[in-house]
Amino acid sequence: MTAATADATVRADCVADPAGTLTFELTTATAPGPGAVLLLRRRGGAGTTVRLPLTTTAPGRLRAVLEPATELPEGWWDTYVEEPGSEDPPAVLPGVRDLRTLVDRAPDAATATVRWRVPYPTLDGRLAVRSWVRAPHAEAGAIRVGPAGMSVEGVLYGAGAEEDAVVEARLQGDPSRLHRVPLTATGEPGGFAFTLPYAPLVTGPVAEEQLWWLWLIPAPGAEAVRISRILDDVWTRHKTFVYPGRPVAEGAMATPCYTVGNDLSVRVEPRPATA
Repeated sequence: MTAATADATVRADCVADPAGTLTFELTTATAPGPGAVLLLRRRGGAGTTVRLPLTTTAPGRLRAVLEPATELPEGWWDTYVEEPGSEDPPAVLPGVRDLRTLVDRAPDAATATVRWRVPYPTLDGRLAVRSWVRAPHAEAGAIRVGPAGMSVEGVLYGAGAEEDAVVEARLQGDPSRLHRVPLTATGEPGGFAFTLPYAPLVTGPVAEEQLWWLWLIPAPGAEAVRISRILDDVWTRHKTFVYPGRPVAEGAMATPCYTVGNDLSVRVEPRPATA
């Protein structure tokens, strides 16, 4: 048992409704004092906190509600029960998470700002919330891996893609290296598709792993939109959504992948030597 688990005295079940409201049903052996709140603290963001009032629903049972309209900037948020004057609030443990409505819910394509929250268990046994705030947002959908590249379908929210819209692959750490491919519209509102060949991403020997981030540029001069997949109940998919790699040039391998934050990328790395 970790220190975080041992110190925590509260467990919370989480339910998401079709509107995106998250309800936290807390069970505690010791009732907190008057004025206690569910504290959300953003990881790595000093001084960034959100406090949700706690109401008693039964002996040992408390409830907090995170409404869609409540501001929760993008990031990873840890949860605690804070009492007035407390300096070291106990962490909250994860209980049952009923997030089925998130799987079937999707914003209208005209939505200017996409806000999405997913409660999840941390590796050290605490309850946290992953929050995304994207304006506009390019949601990746089906990915098909071909022998020499990848084809992607998706939906663009909060912006309209013009006829000369493109997708841009940018090498992380070297903004001078990029490659563009045309974007095409599909039949659904905001729908888009593109095919990215891997060969242009490899212009020489690959000595170490490279990560190419994918951006959608709706029109010439428009701000680039990061292509991600966030509209479901998966808080991080970098280890669970695994795609096959393909050989590119001599000694290199290219593989579609997601980052820890669910942003779509292409990983280029040295090809393992064959026996």
